[in-house]
Amino acid sequence: MSSDGDDYDVLVFGSCIVDFISYVPRLPKVGETLHGTRFATGNGGKGANQCVAAARLGSRTAFFGKLGDDPWGAAYRTALAAEGVNVEQVDLLPGESTGIAQINVADNGDNQIVIVTGANKRLAPVDAFRRPELFKRARVLVCQLETPIDGTIAAMQSFRGISILNAAPAETNLPRVILSLPSIFCVNETEAALIAGMPSVADVQQAKVATRKLQTMGCKTVIVTLGEKGAVFARALDDNGDGQVYHVKPLKVDKVVDTTGAGDAFIGALAHCLANYPDAKLGNCIAAANRVAAWSVQKPGTQSSFPRADEIELPADLATLQDQWGCV
Repeated sequence: MSSDGDDYDVLVFGSCIVDFISYVPRLPKVGETLHGTRFATGNGGKGANQCVAAARLGSRTAFFGKLGDDPWGAAYRTALAAEGVNVEQVDLLPGESTGIAQINVADNGDNQIVIVTGANKRLAPVDAFRRPELFKRARVLVCQLETPIDGTIAAMQSFRGISILNAAPAETNLPRVILSLPSIFCVNETEAALIAGMPSVADVQQAKVATRKLQTMGCKTVIVTLGEKGAVFARALDDNGDGQVYHVKPLKVDKVVDTTGAGDAFIGALAHCLANYPDAKLGNCIAAANRVAAWSVQKPGTQSSFPRADEIELPADLATLQDQWGCV
């Protein structure tokens, strides 16, 4: 864990949720009861997931979040500290329950998730102002939409480095300020369609349209992840952007085991690369993040599926990934 005198690579302002995971042959239909094959618990929440993903790759990380003053919360805070995360700003709140997620995972890797946010709803604007020195020292800030939006806005307004908003879970009619504040606005294909007001985003060309539409709505740099189809991105026009939309190729995976944490593995890895390879092109950082996400879907669980630095090879010079992306 970094001490207070150190700079931080990645600061995450977001959610902590305990996962209750049921493994089933297939996802149930409405009103249907299925026999599951296995049950497990694990630590999740998009914010904590993304923080752990970056920490495991070697980033110096700090986390702002809220947990219930219950056995789940105390154990989670201890687990984050064991991952090397600075948890001084992770509070255990009396009278609140720790957030939980009920997750069904099918044999083919598909999943369904229901979230009860609990203590996460108490992450507020004041929390973004408690430790201004952390916001000054961090290179990258990561936020999501699993905690109250006013706190997320305050965190991004307080930050001067590179900020990433993973706009999940997605909502329609997001305030323009939440679209325009982050340096990078990152969503998956489903979230992109909902926010951009499109029927669907099912392929690279539709993702290109969504990317353009999100930029007209106020977003700066936009990344749309497409799972097995890779990712599409366009840089902000006022940030040396060239007006082009680019496609980053996917990494082929032989067997998908569990996709639950793939998006968070991607965001955490992206933040890690942006912080630790400041001269790297965005396309190369996204290609590296794709590698980490592809590694994670071959393992069960959420945080337990995230690779450590000694388990996955990221090139010392990300420039070697240049051939993984190009104009759409």
